[in-house]
Amino acid sequence: MSATEATFPLSPEAREIRGPSAFGGGLRRFLYLTWMIGLTEYRLTYFGSALGYLWSLMRPLMLFGVLYVVFSQVLKFGEDVRNYPVLLLLNIVLFSFFADAATRSVTAVVENEQIVRKMHFPRIVIPLSCVLTATFTMLVNLVAVFVFLVAYGVDPRWTWLLLPLILIPLILLTAGAAMILSSLYVRFRDVSPIWAVLSTALFYATPVLYPIDKVPEDFQRVALANPIADLLQQVRRWVVDPSTQGAFDVIGGLPWLLIPTGVFLGICILGFVVFERQAPQIAEQL
Repeated sequence: MSATEATFPLSPEAREIRGPSAFGGGLRRFLYLTWMIGLTEYRLTYFGSALGYLWSLMRPLMLFGVLYVVFSQVLKFGEDVRNYPVLLLLNIVLFSFFADAATRSVTAVVENEQIVRKMHFPRIVIPLSCVLTATFTMLVNLVAVFVFLVAYGVDPRWTWLLLPLILIPLILLTAGAAMILSSLYVRFRDVSPIWAVLSTALFYATPVLYPIDKVPEDFQRVALANPIADLLQQVRRWVVDPSTQGAFDVIGGLPWLLIPTGVFLGICILGFVVFERQAPQIAEQL
């Protein structure tokens, strides 16, 4: 070793330093932060308002009232659909959960820029807490929906207990979409207006205002390629109208059901992969 090397030792080889990962900090911390932030955001949403948590119920009810008057009373659309008012209300509550959670998550990472830059925590908490906040709202709304179901004259049945089999896939699908949208918005701010258009188009393309049997047969399978459409059709059979067909029968059996299942899995997996890859670079891109 030369005298120069002894006096000035060689610096270590430069290497890439990755930022905090999507799940950095461990599973326990991830679960705690997701619950805490989601619950706090839910409480703050209606903090200081006169009606408080009732606002979470007022929005779908007002939308239901307008759509019910237009489609049922003016256009006479739902006269031949069994229990159409409660079907419409239930569909609105479930789809509104998906749309609201996804829309809220688009800008969530950017809005928390100061925290993202200064703190080390699992980045995936940000979009998932938006989904959790929307989940609290949906559960409150569903209580009112079932009260309305009974008051309308729909007899309770054991299949109501199967509702979690609808809600869990819907929440997972929403979480996948939320992760994709929130991570892409960090780099591409066009995501927000694009999603605004897509969510509106998806609302009318999904059988929310109308049952799937009102769609021409040639297009029913196309509509049911959307996983949300299959979930709404199945919840219609289990909760509102047991005489109607389930999603499995309407779409034409297992081979066709693999299409929405593939879309569902694709969105969930893609959301995780995209966010996991983008998470270490989020602070630099903001």
